[in-house]
Amino acid sequence: MTTSVIEQAKIQAQVLVPLVKALQAELGEARANALVRKALGESYRRVAEQWAQSKEDKNIGQMMASAFKTYAAGDALDYQVREQSEDAFAIDVTRCGYAEFYKELGEPELGFLLVCSADFAVAEGVGSDVALTRTKTIMQGASHCDFRYRRQQREQE
Repeated sequence: MTTSVIEQAKIQAQVLVPLVKALQAELGEARANALVRKALGESYRRVAEQWAQSKEDKNIGQMMASAFKTYAAGDALDYQVREQSEDAFAIDVTRCGYAEFYKELGEPELGFLLVCSADFAVAEGVGSDVALTRTKTIMQGASHCDFRYRRQQREQE
């Protein structure tokens, strides 16, 4: 049986939340958060690189649609696809079980650090030419998360 990504996040939170709080107490919030973001970002980027390399078709729309289907498993996300093409994927997440979980823990700021901050590292791992723009998140109190992935145009040689 495969464990859904949201269940993995809940399991990881049992260890990561107390660890991050201890680091924040010892190093200060800004320094601890930067350290956590860097360490987790490198890990998430490597996982995304391996995943992307396993895909024969480098279609951004198809790759990110597949990724969001995985992230949404276990009733974790409700979302609407706004655009899907070979070079773009735009999606609005309208309900986030990850945010609900961290809000129940009373730790939405740690949810943003541990879950939402990974999104940019994942985009980098998918491809160095893939840019993610996201201006708001449910985790930070917005009505929805606005993910916009776009393959950057290469300069003409």
